[in-house]
Amino acid sequence: MSDSNSPDELAGTEQPFVQHLIELRDRLVKATIGVAIAAAVLAIFPGPAELYDLLAAPLVAQLPAGATLIATSVISPFLVPLKILLMAAFLLALPVVLYQVWAFVAPGLYSHEKKLVLPLVISSTVLFFMGVAFCYFFVFGQVFKFIQSFAPKSITAAPDIEAYLSFVLTMFIAFGMAFEVPIVVIVLARMNVVSIQKLKDFRSYFIVLAFIIAAIITPPDVVSQLALAIPMCLLYEVGIWAAQLFIKHTQAPDADAS
Repeated sequence: MSDSNSPDELAGTEQPFVQHLIELRDRLVKATIGVAIAAAVLAIFPGPAELYDLLAAPLVAQLPAGATLIATSVISPFLVPLKILLMAAFLLALPVVLYQVWAFVAPGLYSHEKKLVLPLVISSTVLFFMGVAFCYFFVFGQVFKFIQSFAPKSITAAPDIEAYLSFVLTMFIAFGMAFEVPIVVIVLARMNVVSIQKLKDFRSYFIVLAFIIAAIITPPDVVSQLALAIPMCLLYEVGIWAAQLFIKHTQAPDADAS
């Protein structure tokens, strides 16, 4: 138990509710400005159309010679690149957005809690970007190649740009969230929801769960399912190892003393 006579780190830092709302508003405005600046930069270079071409490159590379994506809606050639521009702007400005979140909650955290939260914010961002990059640079090429290998020669593939955008966003979110497995494991272990030993005992069940999740989220092909399930299993092991380090180095001072 903590010493009742020890000074509270947060003593004197309380603020009225209205001031919290003002602080939240200012942080949201700054985050929005960051996204807007990123969108303006991307609109100038490389531009919305070029961003879509970059996003569609893995699929176009696997299409038959001369085949292209099509737009079945009149407004799609305008809306789809605009959506991609906003998505890319948010990802580009994500460090700014997360910093504003951190700056808002940090004053209310103890020093040992800051040791836990800040590394998790940074590592979760990095892992999400790694999941998206892994999906774009490796998974897409293999999945589209696998799918096109089954296409009859009498069929000319001409995917719709809106359907492709929906597919890409789903895959990006799936792989980005899958790469957050170590963060989930660390948080569960650090908050004493489950013990490290229980996490180790759950290993075989998690492997089955990972393949079930991959079968539900990804397209019905073996390549994408394996590409999602195998990294999840590996990252689960990384999470168990990292959780032990976090528990060791983020204990409250009174817990360390006891």
